[in-house]
Amino acid sequence: MKAISYRRYGGPEVLEYGDVRDPKVGPDSVLVKVRAASVNPVDWKCMGGHLDGILDPVFPVIPGWDVAGVVVQPGASTPEYVVGDEVIGYVREDFLSRGTFAEYVAAPVRTLARKPRNLTFEEASGLPLAGLTAYQVIVKTLEVTEGAVVLVHAAAGGVGSIAVQLARHAGARVIGTASEHHHDFLRELGAEPVTYGDGLADRVRALAPEGVDAAFDTVGGETLKVSAEVLAPGGRLASIADRAVIGLGGHYCFVRPDADDLRRLTQLVEQDVVTVHVSATFPLEKAAEAYRLNAEGGTRGKIVVTVDWTAEDGTARH
Repeated sequence: MKAISYRRYGGPEVLEYGDVRDPKVGPDSVLVKVRAASVNPVDWKCMGGHLDGILDPVFPVIPGWDVAGVVVQPGASTPEYVVGDEVIGYVREDFLSRGTFAEYVAAPVRTLARKPRNLTFEEASGLPLAGLTAYQVIVKTLEVTEGAVVLVHAAAGGVGSIAVQLARHAGARVIGTASEHHHDFLRELGAEPVTYGDGLADRVRALAPEGVDAAFDTVGGETLKVSAEVLAPGGRLASIADRAVIGLGGHYCFVRPDADDLRRLTQLVEQDVVTVHVSATFPLEKAAEAYRLNAEGGTRGKIVVTVDWTAEDGTARH
């Protein structure tokens, strides 16, 4: 099969497009024909070796953890799915090797859920990692409820934009940080935008003089410190970017595959509570360009890589 892979750590220049070995389908997995896979910052961080301390690479590594596609072969012990089922997944294992930037991926069923009926494959591929991250932080860790004031950083990004929608659905008031050209987008999501940079704490306090009840840090460093400064007494703090949050009395969160959480997200999407915004798409062979764009930051929503799919009769399928 065709895939994107890398044989050593590095930047986008180490990515290669070409033939790789077809994946084997284990008893608890299904073979998914990939229609789309979205890019996440963790993808290029893995590729750069930044997660080498916790994830062993088995080179060549096919990157990517997000997928939307169609089941073409069930495993020996996977009654949940049959051929033709449209699925999404956060297909992460505890090592780097068999990712989703490929024509096919063998996906453990614990990582999958059915694709939301009202999303395209491109949109659906942007839901799993970003959606699970936002859901597990906003709903499970910060336990956001009606009437809370919530601060979400990088609120126009893939994770942040879904976090805003989940917090608003819970009945919270949301303050979101973003570059000024994303402020209208945040208002559409129901958030009150504030600009990054010097004086951020003062701008947040101007909107929430008594402090925020919960803060979701996706940036780390100085942004994490500001988050702690603007918390109300008893406020809750979580970060996906900086373990220093633990020393500030908060929670460090690393998203985990969870089929039940993913199914709940699918329900919220089908109820029009959560939407996924795709800012750019690239064909599989140009995945390096998608990586470069994602690494530049400041993207609204998701960047997606698409895989051509031709039916047995030779016609293109969309």
